[in-house]
Amino acid sequence: MLLEIVKYPDPRLGEKCARVEAVTPELSELIGHMVETMYEKDGVGLAAPQIGEGIRLITVDDTGPKERKALRILVNPEIVESAGEKESEESCLSVPAFSTKIRRKETVTVKAQDEKGQDVCIRAEGLLAVILQHEIDHLDGVTIVDHAGRLKRALYDKKIAKWRKNREQAQA
Repeated sequence: MLLEIVKYPDPRLGEKCARVEAVTPELSELIGHMVETMYEKDGVGLAAPQIGEGIRLITVDDTGPKERKALRILVNPEIVESAGEKESEESCLSVPAFSTKIRRKETVTVKAQDEKGQDVCIRAEGLLAVILQHEIDHLDGVTIVDHAGRLKRALYDKKIAKWRKNREQAQA
């Protein structure tokens, strides 16, 4: 089932997510829907708050959006080590028509559980490191807009207000 993507400035995107206590059949079903949604929307990562769920769960596939060869499901992911710095140009399914340069760690080590509840440890660099940091940011209530400068953020907020006004006028 395709899930609706929560869009900025929805307040749910700014909330810190709760830990997942157990892998349940309901969580497994949600994971399946998240993976389907991520791929259908041509994403390389999706965090639970982006579909309105305030839990620490992400889906990631750095071979996407077309190849789909390296799917990772991470429950309660946390960055335990990081090194270096790089700048990346990022966009987000929850922040339409917006991209910004963000300073990220060049390499990260992430500990989590997989979809079966087994402990996993991923040492990542390059695109995978960026995706992991981006999705874990979502779990902490941080979007790419929060990384943007004040001017760029103000311009985007103005654009969002204009879209809302136009949509409301069209619906009236």
